[in-house]
Amino acid sequence: MWNFNNVIEISYQRDYVFKIVFDDGINGEIDFSEYIAKWDIFKPLSDVNLFTKAIIDGGTIAWSNGADIAPETLYEKLSIVR
Repeated sequence: MWNFNNVIEISYQRDYVFKIVFDDGINGEIDFSEYIAKWDIFKPLSDVNLFTKAIIDGGTIAWSNGADIAPETLYEKLSIVR
């Protein structure tokens, strides 16, 4: 269950994968390629040079074109892996 945890660290791994670390220690790799193929706001991120320039904003991963993913969605993805 997500308890309003924030992303505190991101690190680019390869292709469309970032390692995500939450403030409670939950962490792991997430492949964002499904978002790029599915949603228009993510399509510019098919350019890996733009994709790799993600930042932490509002407790989650975000990109300069306005794309971001709700932290609870990321947390759930990482919790399922555990």
